[in-house]
Amino acid sequence: MRSSEAWLRARARVRGQGGGRCRDAGFVTAEAAVVLPTLVLFAMALLWTLLAACAQVQCVDAARAGARAAARQDPEAVAVAAARQAAPRGARVSVRREGDLVRVEVQADAPGPKALGLGLRLRSEAVALAEESVGVGA
Repeated sequence: MRSSEAWLRARARVRGQGGGRCRDAGFVTAEAAVVLPTLVLFAMALLWTLLAACAQVQCVDAARAGARAAARQDPEAVAVAAARQAAPRGARVSVRREGDLVRVEVQADAPGPKALGLGLRLRSEAVALAEESVGVGA
């Protein structure tokens, strides 16, 4: 009987039960101290990527809206206002005319940590055929 009692005590010590000390008692705390900040940084990187992707989609939409307005022969100020309304905050909008084509370019800085060198410049350009030139020369 004594050998079975000794075996049960040894088993209880390995599992951390009983009066004995477990040899790996501090490892979970050390692992958590390494893993938790890594998970937080990973989550922040995912969030930053999502915000940058949303801002890029806004730039694309803004360029299209500005190109449609400029192609309808709206004044340049109206086309710029249409693009700025759909663009991310602080975006730069430029409208150019090249022959029968109208080009609208929207540039914006991605939201996020610029101090860490992670600032991205987002850019989108849309080109449309001016309506006055449709059907001319056909």
